[in-house]
Amino acid sequence: MTKVFIVGCGDIGQRVAKLWQQRGAEIYALVRTEVAAQRLEHMGITACRGDLDRFETLKEMPLAEAIVYYLAPPLDSGISDPRMMHFCQAVSPSSLPQKVVYISTSGVYGDCDGAWVDESVPPAPQTDRARRRLAAEGTLSLWGVKNSVPVVILRVPGIYGPARLPVERLRQGLPVLREDESPWTNRIHADDLAQVCVAAADKGRRGDIFNVSDGQPGTMTDYFNAVADCYGLPRPLQIPLAEARSTLSPALLSYLSESRRIDNRRMLELLGVELRYPDLRSGLDAILKQDRVDR
Repeated sequence: MTKVFIVGCGDIGQRVAKLWQQRGAEIYALVRTEVAAQRLEHMGITACRGDLDRFETLKEMPLAEAIVYYLAPPLDSGISDPRMMHFCQAVSPSSLPQKVVYISTSGVYGDCDGAWVDESVPPAPQTDRARRRLAAEGTLSLWGVKNSVPVVILRVPGIYGPARLPVERLRQGLPVLREDESPWTNRIHADDLAQVCVAAADKGRRGDIFNVSDGQPGTMTDYFNAVADCYGLPRPLQIPLAEARSTLSPALLSYLSESRRIDNRRMLELLGVELRYPDLRSGLDAILKQDRVDR
């Protein structure tokens, strides 16, 4: 029986777990709290207590011959990822996993002035958020080489899906950047990211890096307009960049300061993934349909 161990079993981790459960795998996950443990146990996932911020709690992870998904985010400050360091240091040489898949960010490429970006483009992170992810990539990759464990890295852009849409922001009438000043952005539906994670474990090779996206870049303004149209809400007011700098949140502005179009051909060709939602329209239609069923 295949054993899967998930570090950071939130929304995406639970989607990955469900796909593996359909294949008869035994699923384990690292959790910090009893509430999280009970929630995962209810889903048929064996919870293993541990805290990535406390190295001494990580010594009992059932990693031997497991497929490991590292989905936990770094801390919110600094340019390194101590959590990844703790994880790597805690793995016993006598209980090495068979493969590790890490979800990183396409933000490691930095601003590419709207150019298409494939995996051959050297990383050039411009935010500490992206620097932390690139540092985690390096820590895990070096550990994998030293321990002969294949590591596969997925560089992921914005994730959308149920409960991952800016519907409340639209209802509040908050503005967005003017269309002609809005940079290129990229996205992937949560369900498609989950199936890419499974394919990466099946077909990814030692040292592989894959850009993950639906291959249909747009602007952030396009995205907000599409969500508004889908939910029958007014499109947001568009404001110029000069005004946005004093109006929009620092987090949103940091995303708007970079422009790139993600090339996903390597993912499609080498992992053999057939996207369920190859464009934003199909993804939003499916989410809205499910929302209506859930009501």
